[in-house]
Amino acid sequence: MALILHLETATPVCSVALSRNGNVLGFRESSDDKSHATRLTLFIQELLAENHIATADLDAISLSMGPGSYTGLRIGASVAKGLAYAAGKPLIGIPTLQALANGFALTHPNEIAALGTLNPVIFCPMLDARRMEVYTALYDSEIKEVQPAGAMILEPSSLDHLADHQVFFFGTGSNKASEIISRSNTHFFPGITISATFQSQPAEILFNRGEFLDTAYFEPHYLKEFIASIPKNKVFGLPG
Repeated sequence: MALILHLETATPVCSVALSRNGNVLGFRESSDDKSHATRLTLFIQELLAENHIATADLDAISLSMGPGSYTGLRIGASVAKGLAYAAGKPLIGIPTLQALANGFALTHPNEIAALGTLNPVIFCPMLDARRMEVYTALYDSEIKEVQPAGAMILEPSSLDHLADHQVFFFGTGSNKASEIISRSNTHFFPGITISATFQSQPAEILFNRGEFLDTAYFEPHYLKEFIASIPKNKVFGLPG
């Protein structure tokens, strides 16, 4: 049972949420370009004041760990670390793609239940990267990681090894995927965007387990260096 502040800055969406015992008390969000630097701390102040809560009252702070925007992740990590140090609170890290998968599961239970009767379900959250690249990972119906986060160049044969699953694509990168991947077992929900509210339940679980980040040494999962080192004629695919 915890009162947790959640920060999401991995994408163009700047999002802050507050939860108690995994239930969202309130949130602030903006999708304006480059709004993280100007609105993140303002959103935090507004949300805490609205709920009559001081940083000292918090039990923990959670943040989206990436992959995602290099600049956005750095801003989020800096603010989260500063708050954690100042208030003496633990820091909880939530993988961005896992949070997105959790949000999809929470908001689309009927679609998942209906199609899940046909084949096992796989969630494939995607964040737009560059050109035909996306950041993606695979999760099962219980949001357990099946394939870790990585960069993938989209091709018609991408994820062919999941032909015996019902595959749900969502997130900003799924727009590109829908233009290239077309099979009867694929389902696209490009309107799903990341939100700090999606971190509330995973963060509550990690808090109860006592699984915290090392505030001093934590670095977000940028994927920047990895992507920069990929030769143009190579593809990082998800193995079958």
